[in-house]
Amino acid sequence: MASSDGLALHVSLPAIRLGGRAILGAARLDVAAGRLTALLGPSGVGKSTLLRLLAGLLPLPPGARVTTGDGRPLQGRVAWMGQQDLLLPWLDLIGNVALGARLRGERPDLDRARALIAAVGLAGREGARPAQLSGGMRQRAALARTLMEDRPIVLMDEPFSAVDAPTRHRLQGLAAGLLRGRTVLLVTHDPLEALRLAHRILVLRPAPDGAVAEEQPMPPGEPLRPAHEPAVLAAQAALLERLAEAV
Repeated sequence: MASSDGLALHVSLPAIRLGGRAILGAARLDVAAGRLTALLGPSGVGKSTLLRLLAGLLPLPPGARVTTGDGRPLQGRVAWMGQQDLLLPWLDLIGNVALGARLRGERPDLDRARALIAAVGLAGREGARPAQLSGGMRQRAALARTLMEDRPIVLMDEPFSAVDAPTRHRLQGLAAGLLRGRTVLLVTHDPLEALRLAHRILVLRPAPDGAVAEEQPMPPGEPLRPAHEPAVLAAQAALLERLAEAV
């Protein structure tokens, strides 16, 4: 369903402090176009802060620089998917998927919305209210709404953590296919999720001047990696140990 090609992203940040507390150390992050980069690390280390800065939900601090591969501004070319589905209870499914266009005063492409609803496995549910959908269905709807924005960069903050493990496994496979070709930054606490979905994994660990990012070795193969592969399971064990050291 993707029609937007991925976009390289280059981020240079000074050390960031919030409320007098060091959140992120001075860092440089280069994200390749059309690839998924996973960010892991202990709670409070700054993963979500980084995503919010890139999404424009927090102001960039003085000295920060964010550039794209084509040199054009990042604003307006980012889609966001968070842990909560944030579906509006008074709208039906198709209304929620097409919400972004309505908020911008645009006429929504309802044919595209229906196609995306079908792509996430919810065909026939277009008229359902959120209360009529299971947690997994609601996250599928949130994924469809994110894709409806058709942005080259997608920021995902623990998007599947609120559902049970089997549903999370299925959603990972769905997302891997539908997000292919886009540039994705995924914050997750699930090492296996990162290893299945990501082309690259960065572990953020606390440091005196804010968190620093360290690259994690990846198992062979391209996403979506099977969870049962020995190389993936070995990488999961190594990543868990590294995360335990980062606390």
